[in-house]
Amino acid sequence: MTTPPPLLLDEQLCFAVYSTALAMGQVYKPLLQRLHLTYPQYLVMLTLWERDAITAKELAQRLHQDPGSITPLLKRLEQEGYLLRQRDSNDERHLSITLTPKGRRLQDKARAVNQEFGSACALPDEEVLRLRDALAALRNRLHTIGTPE
Repeated sequence: MTTPPPLLLDEQLCFAVYSTALAMGQVYKPLLQRLHLTYPQYLVMLTLWERDAITAKELAQRLHQDPGSITPLLKRLEQEGYLLRQRDSNDERHLSITLTPKGRRLQDKARAVNQEFGSACALPDEEVLRLRDALAALRNRLHTIGTPE
């Protein structure tokens, strides 16, 4: 009987993704501090700059998050004056999220963050696109595990 090979940390895809996400967060943190945003708040703002006037449920789906987990982010961003949360008068269960003028103006500053992060990666554009697409495909496959067909 042969002994199975050891499980080595650096050979695990999950660790490569996890440790890369941590490193990305360390690079993003000082860049986003200039905008007074955390990384999760930045993701919310990116989503709203892409599509304003979205429901909280749609926003959570877009971010692959539980709606309850984005509520504190939305409250904080509303306190900062970047967005408004309003209940739908026809259906109180629907919470509409819209950018304020201050939130729209923040997008211009965010462009610089995006460019600086891209420079920090020091990867050719085509490599960034290939890596992004591969990770998105992996995420999509993982989301289907356990989903009835």
